[in-house]
Amino acid sequence: MNDAHITLVGWLAADPFHTVTANGTPFASLRVGCTPRRFDKATGQWQDLDSMFLTVNCWRGLADNVRASDMKRGAPVLVTGRLRIREYAKNGNLRYSVEIEATTVGYDMTRGVSRFERVSRGGTTTAEDVKEALAGNDQWASDIGPAPDPDAGAVDEGAAAPVGHPGDDGRSDVGDEEDGREYEQYDARTAAA
Repeated sequence: MNDAHITLVGWLAADPFHTVTANGTPFASLRVGCTPRRFDKATGQWQDLDSMFLTVNCWRGLADNVRASDMKRGAPVLVTGRLRIREYAKNGNLRYSVEIEATTVGYDMTRGVSRFERVSRGGTTTAEDVKEALAGNDQWASDIGPAPDPDAGAVDEGAAAPVGHPGDDGRSDVGDEEDGREYEQYDARTAAA
């Protein structure tokens, strides 16, 4: 299995988007932001780095549970799932979207309390469901420049453009890049907590 699994600690940057696909499959899309913190040894203080925002896709039972939990913008959350970076052309522009196909979503219990309630499981996801969900996620994608000319054979309008090496199904796994900086582990008990 060559999936890039990720755990994200952050907050909801927007209220969750809930829908049911044409095939009747529940789907929820979350916009989660996180701000990495690093300890600056020179000043002896924690420094906030630039915030980043990712789209989190939830299917079937997980989508229903997110909807029932009444999560709202600003809620502290934990997300685990498979990292996906998509590049595609739309309206003449090349766009990209960083997404997590969520396996779990929950409140960050270091920031507050929550209550657990059991529910039953859902069905399967079809290709049509995925296509409809990706179209809905376009609201959070970013333009990265003009799209290549379709006549040149590079990208079809509206189709996902392959990224990375041949045979990666148009999906790119992102590896960590070592930049030589020393990172300290995040302490949830800082003044920001």
